[in-house]
Parts: sequence; C-alpha cells; structure tokens
Amino acid sequence: MNKGLSSLEKTLRVSEVFTSIQGEGTHSGLPCFFIRLTGCNLRCSYCDTKYAYYNGKPIPIRDLLRLWEKSGLRLVQITGGEPLLSPNVYDLLDVFLANGAKCILETNGSLSISNVPPEVTKVLDWKTPGSGFGQSFLKENLRYLSFKDQIKFVITSEEDYRWAKRIVEKNFLPEICEVLVSPAWGQVDAKCLANWVIEDKLQVRFQIQLHKFLWGDKRGV
Repeated sequence: MNKGLSSLEKTLRVSEVFTSIQGEGTHSGLPCFFIRLTGCNLRCSYCDTKYAYYNGKPIPIRDLLRLWEKSGLRLVQITGGEPLLSPNVYDLLDVFLANGAKCILETNGSLSISNVPPEVTKVLDWKTPGSGFGQSFLKENLRYLSFKDQIKFVITSEEDYRWAKRIVEKNFLPEICEVLVSPAWGQVDAKCLANWVIEDKLQVRFQIQLHKFLWGDKRGV
C-alpha cells in the first residue's frame, strides 16, 4: 500500500510514544525516547504490554521523527508488541539513523533480524518455557549479532533459570553478544536469581526492570 511513497511519508501503527529512563539492558539508566509499535505474534504469560496487541494509531515516520527531535534525546528504542511485524520499521530505522539517532530495536527473537541495519543495537528476548513460547526463538538470528547486541532471558522460576543456563552454555552466547537475565515481575525473587547467577558463575548480566522499580507496573514509563 505504501509502495512508491518516500520513507518519511510511510506510516506505522503506533501504540504509544513516550520519554523515560531506559529500564533494561546495557543502556539502563539513560534517558530514552520510546516508540511502541502495535501488534505481536506471541502471547507470553508475563506480558506487560497486552494493550499493544491491537489498535494503535497510524503515524507517518515524518511525525515520529519530529516527536523524537522535540524530545532532545539521541537514544531511541523501537519496541512493541513485535516491531518486526511492521514492514515499514526498516524505513523508520533508516530515517532515524540518518538523522543521528542511536537506535535500539527490541524484538522477541522469533522473526529474522537479517534486514535490521547493523548500526542498530538489537535486543532479542529468548523466550523461556515459563513464557509459554520456549520454542519460538529463531536460532539463525545468532549469526547477525555482534558484541553491542543483547540476548535477554526473562526468568519466571528456577526451572526457567536452569533452562536458560543450558541455552547460554550450549550456544556459547557470551562469546557472541551481551547476555542478560532478569526476573519476571512478581514471579521470581530478584535476590534468588542473583544468587543463582553468582553460584553458577554464569557469564551473564543480572538486571531488574529499573522503570518498574521507580514507577511500578504502568504505561508510559
């Protein structure tokens, strides 16, 4: 439908746009401009953005660029939902990169990242069995990662942690990219997860969702 349009004129269905503190990953703590796209192909048990499954508003890339410029921030994260379901997300990334943005793309790992620009920091959520989608990760995505990219495991139980540990070690993930583990909000004690990592000397980065620690489980943060 958008064929023939310039990148700036193309639209994406957007659930919300907001400015907050980056709550996860290696950019945690930095002010960040967020664009949350609508639509997801998974339905994880612990999902905290179910409102992004449907609806949303079509917004031209030109307007998203203006909103980002108005924020005064360089760091921008494209998330969802699942942003790679939106065919125009590649135009969005190209436009933001061309205008000096430092881009993060957060994806659930079930779709190919082969066409994501290499300058973009890719954060892949490798779903655990506790999510209900433990077989969804597309392993060919590993070939497109570098040390600036990240794989994240959201842990719902000790069984999830042991499963993730096997995945990390079997695939030599710390030799490919940054590896993160975080407790599912309200499902596993953060101290327990931290202790498991310490006891196993697992070469991963323990993290909590900083934005939820600050503001609770709410939208727009």
